[in-house]
Amino acid sequence: MQAKFRAASVADLGALIDLENRSFSSDRLSPESLRRLVSSPSAAVIAATTDRALAGYAVVLFRSGSRIARLYSLAVEPDRRGLGRELLGAAEREAASRDCSVLRLEVRQDNARAIGLYERASYRRFGQKPHYYADGATALRFEKSLKLDAEIAGRAGTAVA
Repeated sequence: MQAKFRAASVADLGALIDLENRSFSSDRLSPESLRRLVSSPSAAVIAATTDRALAGYAVVLFRSGSRIARLYSLAVEPDRRGLGRELLGAAEREAASRDCSVLRLEVRQDNARAIGLYERASYRRFGQKPHYYADGATALRFEKSLKLDAEIAGRAGTAVA
């Protein structure tokens, strides 16, 4: 079944918090942070749903006057791992729809699955941040150019409403 993407709302907070807690053992977004992000005009919290249930989410941050967006968090139900690629595409479309030309992210150096996802999606590693995570783990920095070419422009109509 194909997922549907929409803007998360305050009504989704319980499911978002539950998925966050099951997806990450540390450096979790707090319920208060998720609540703020869902309501913030400088963030997009994209909910991926299947059969009306939350199957994943992505948080994209925006800064006024900047054309660089930041993928802040991405989580997917364990039995829906292939959904990560689709959710990443939805995050890219949302960033492009807000006139951003680059999407950046940080990922744990030991998260091979996520690194593989980003590399397959044409993200380029451009740096690292030692001791980035609470447990001292290093973050690798990746970015992707969001060229408004025919491929993205053709999908831009499916940006999150």
